[in-house]
Amino acid sequence: MIQRRHLLIALSPGLAVLHSADARAQSAPIRILVGAPAGGSTDTLARTLSIELGRLLGRTVIVENRPGAGGNIAADAVAKAPPDGNTLLMSFTSHAINASLYKTLPFDPIKDFTPLTCVATSPSVLVANPSLPAKDVRELIALAKAQPGKLNFAIGAVGSSLHLAGDAFKMQSGAYIVNIPYRGTAPALQDVLAGQVDLMFAAVGNAQAQIRAGKLKALGVTSAKRLPAFPDVPAIAEVLPGYESSAWFGLFGPGQMNPELAKRISDAARQAIATPDVKKRLEHEGAVPVGNSPEEFARFVQAEIPRWAKVVQFSGAKPE
Repeated sequence: MIQRRHLLIALSPGLAVLHSADARAQSAPIRILVGAPAGGSTDTLARTLSIELGRLLGRTVIVENRPGAGGNIAADAVAKAPPDGNTLLMSFTSHAINASLYKTLPFDPIKDFTPLTCVATSPSVLVANPSLPAKDVRELIALAKAQPGKLNFAIGAVGSSLHLAGDAFKMQSGAYIVNIPYRGTAPALQDVLAGQVDLMFAAVGNAQAQIRAGKLKALGVTSAKRLPAFPDVPAIAEVLPGYESSAWFGLFGPGQMNPELAKRISDAARQAIATPDVKKRLEHEGAVPVGNSPEEFARFVQAEIPRWAKVVQFSGAKPE
């Protein structure tokens, strides 16, 4: 008994240090790093989620923008962060695309991260200037094949999911359409509206007002099925079976997170995504709320990397 008491006394300073370190970790703010500028879809979704996530966890959650290198700067910071749950990543489709777009990465997109949940997906819509003769996808493919290289796509960012949605379309349809790169979605969309460029794949949230106003013509949506917001616009898959290209947004932690800690954060995030306020905001952004389990999200990411690699290889895209 005396020996046991001495052992407890000897261990108690170490236990106190561990307890103190854990308490400090739990009281520190949670940072969600976003590899995109403020005001974009990824940033908006992160900030929408952070408010409810903080309430559910009883913690302060802040969003920190670290744009650059297609999201790799923010991802690298999270990959190298302690796996204590205080540094998270709101990533997007580029997490899977960059695995083949970049020759080397300073992190492993699978091993160096703990998938927590897919927050939302965001289908895009193939839009055209109203002057384009084709009124649907089938007529567009026929027109492009009859006049190879005459039609063009506006590309907001090389290597983005919207760029590769177009190349996946060309890969499956066999149509030759020229890519016109821009520095950003806004100028690309503006030139399609002005008739300087024929076509573009655009996020639903960015294009829906112009579509409803008749300033853009919607030819097809990239989701597997038609969208409730545009029931009269066919899914491209109705003409090209199997075609699907939706952007996605996901929450990750550093690799090797404690499973119980990862589950606690994932459960809170999923609960936040299911709240009416968060769902309404996501849908306002043209996104479809998901909130799947860490295991489901992990399988999804693992399947996304080889799927996008085929399109990257076809496109010949190089990081800017």
